[in-house]
Amino acid sequence: MNDNSFYSYLHKQIPVMMVLSLFPGLAYVLLAWLHDIQFKGFIWYALVVVVSLWGYSIYKEYLANDRNSKQLKIWYRKLSWFYYVIFALWLLVFLLFISEKQYNLHYIAIFTEIGASVVASILLIPDKKLFKPNIIMLMVPLMIYFVILGDWHGYVLAVFSATLAWVLIYSAGSSHKLLMQTNYQANHDYLTGLKNRFYFINYLQSALSSLQAGKSYTYLLLIDLDHFKTINDSLGHDIGDHLLQDVSNRIKEYQQENTLLARLGGDEFVILGSEYSNKESCREDAQAVANKILQGLKESYTVELHNLYISASIGVSLLVEEYNDASRLIKEADIAMYEAKEKGRDGVIVFDDDMAQRIERNLEIERLLHFSIENDEISLVFQPQLDIRQQVIGAETLTRWENKKLGAISPETFIAIAEQTGFIIELGRYILESAFRALGSWDKQGISLDQFSINVSMRQLFYNDFVDDVKLLCEEYLTQEMRNKIVFEVTESIIAEDVDKVISIMKSIKQLGIRFSMDDFGTGYSSLSYLKRLPIDEIKIDRSFIADLNQESSDQIMVNSILNMANQFSLSVVAEGVETEQQFAYLKANKCDCYQGYYFSVPLAEQPFVDFYLKNNNK
Repeated sequence: MNDNSFYSYLHKQIPVMMVLSLFPGLAYVLLAWLHDIQFKGFIWYALVVVVSLWGYSIYKEYLANDRNSKQLKIWYRKLSWFYYVIFALWLLVFLLFISEKQYNLHYIAIFTEIGASVVASILLIPDKKLFKPNIIMLMVPLMIYFVILGDWHGYVLAVFSATLAWVLIYSAGSSHKLLMQTNYQANHDYLTGLKNRFYFINYLQSALSSLQAGKSYTYLLLIDLDHFKTINDSLGHDIGDHLLQDVSNRIKEYQQENTLLARLGGDEFVILGSEYSNKESCREDAQAVANKILQGLKESYTVELHNLYISASIGVSLLVEEYNDASRLIKEADIAMYEAKEKGRDGVIVFDDDMAQRIERNLEIERLLHFSIENDEISLVFQPQLDIRQQVIGAETLTRWENKKLGAISPETFIAIAEQTGFIIELGRYILESAFRALGSWDKQGISLDQFSINVSMRQLFYNDFVDDVKLLCEEYLTQEMRNKIVFEVTESIIAEDVDKVISIMKSIKQLGIRFSMDDFGTGYSSLSYLKRLPIDEIKIDRSFIADLNQESSDQIMVNSILNMANQFSLSVVAEGVETEQQFAYLKANKCDCYQGYYFSVPLAEQPFVDFYLKNNNK
């Protein structure tokens, strides 16, 4: 059994053993008093009471204190002595009463000895060091007693007693073996033989208690293999499984003594370090071990004639005595690990105070974001889109969030959090409804636009009810003519998903009259094959390519290529992030269709946009 369940089980048997000693023991006191041998009975029972009180103090000690592994072993030694002594007292009562044949008390003594042996074989199953010696201690004197009788039935009873002792030891041993096997399967990973997530979480929680008791430190390394899914998908899961076994063996080579290595699942492994009295030493050792593992894992593997290479990203979390939440520590290491992946993978990142503050802020943003709509904190602004004559022909809808506590939160921050939490579904519907309502209001005011762009996230697009929601909102707020002006902007990341499903959803939306634009074009997955397959009508040149157009650079070549490509596929082009006259002149000279950026206007609220439109288009 794992240490926690092992100690916990034996701890729970203490009160059981106390009850089985104190209450049946009263019968011996009564029998002794009835047959004028009360001295034997009272002395023995007094010893039982004293040992039971000692056992109760051991029981309370386990409940009251958080111990480290060394202190737990000291407690276990006390517990072992308690069981030895309490069963020795049952041996003593046998020896005291076995000679009282005139009252037939020897029969009760014999039965009690057998009963105590059965109790030992049942209650102490998890620990061979306890049940085997105690059964032998109780049954051997009984065998000797039967032999001393000196007649044939005594010898037969001695043989029967020996047989019973063997049966008790055998049955307890078999139960112990089955218990250990079941416990092993419950606490170990079937593929690598390492401890599994279930065991690790329990062990980590126990380790936190130990840290608090000893005011010490340790570390947690979360190891995630880079691009392991590619190996599984390209070579098959059998190859992947063999690779995971080799990886686990290689990590073992760099694992320090007195540390725990476990597989959390998939291609994630975790190491819990030993205890340190100094935080800086703990940090240095953690980084040293992580770097050794990182280098070791990059050496080539040979799996069924395949030469494989793989790297890892490692997140490090330092555990201090004030921590008491195992899940939080794993999450911290997980955050650090993903930070390593975002910085290019094949690296080690230690979770630090700056990261903690960022996470705390993100958690607060996540909490408050869920109340943003009902508190009327979400607003829309609209960035004008102009043609080559600088006439306003469209607008891009942008979202803003102003919170009373946090102030203005960047869309890059809260949109990403909304994506992660799933709140983007509710937020996205609110944005669509607000944008459709704004377009309907402008139409009534005579504001005529060619297009009206709204950003749609990948998670929003894949939501089951998305198409139905859009259809209902169109019916409620838009005429068919206004629907034809709507452009849904999606990013190139949708190509990394199920492309056939993406195309199917986009075609359903286009049946409503809505068009599609590919945002941030050129920064991700763009290719001619996808441009040909996806039913898009427009591409937006990412602002990163526009920034350096003032000087001769590869960005000019990229922009020209995008414009030529769009022309070949009969797609319109919007250049975003236009901030200077030189950028506008270059794009104009190369026949870009539409422009937006601070050179023309900052994003505007609903009425200021109307004012800008009227002022600009009436020049």
